Amino acid sequence: MIDSGIFAPSQSRLKANCLLVLDSIIARHTTEAHTHFMAKNTAFALHLLNRFVSAIMMGYPSQIYCIENAHGQLVRDLDFNPNRQYYLSSCGDDCKVKFWDVRNVQEPVKTLEEHSHWVWSVRYNHSHDQLVLTASSDSRLILSNMVSISSEPFGHLVDDEELSEGEDNHQEDKSKEPLKDSVVSTYEEHEDSVYAAEWSSADPWLFASLSYDGRLVINRVPRALKYHILL
Repeated sequence: MIDSGIFAPSQSRLKANCLLVLDSIIARHTTEAHTHFMAKNTAFALHLLNRFVSAIMMGYPSQIYCIENAHGQLVRDLDFNPNRQYYLSSCGDDCKVKFWDVRNVQEPVKTLEEHSHWVWSVRYNHSHDQLVLTASSDSRLILSNMVSISSEPFGHLVDDEELSEGEDNHQEDKSKEPLKDSVVSTYEEHEDSVYAAEWSSADPWLFASLSYDGRLVINRVPRALKYHILL
């Protein structure tokens, strides 16, 4: 864990520094993620309207879809799965994180209730979409492993030609293991509300979080989970 420390003594200067940190260090990946989604859908606009999530495409007379009452209270943030076309996640003031398939928005595919206060940010890992970060004003950052709704629910699959006989048996045993969604780690280095979380655009195992007091904390995915995903 790398702690950048406290940046500003006054609230006005604090807000300015927080914006500069977001813009210069971690906001670039957010822009890239949304640009990637827009490139595939051409002038796609998404709106967070109180408890609703509405999607509109330029040139169409009406909205593409609307998730009504997506959350019991205000919707704070959302992120698109970079590897599954129709999946997105949202979070809000009801302390919940919900995962949606936009082809059927009647019910969320999955719901997380690990936070005890408003959830301000949710982010998919851009390489391994089972890894999801959530930041909340309960001063915690949570890393979850949502393997059952990821693009690789059975883990990293290898071609049969690349496996020896022993490795083949091991791969078969691994594929029979039950799918388990779980909280990987809860990070409590922050002493104030955590408003932003972002994955590194250069290293898929590195992520940062930013809290109201101006503290920027950088962490890594636990090594055991990293090798479990890769191997």
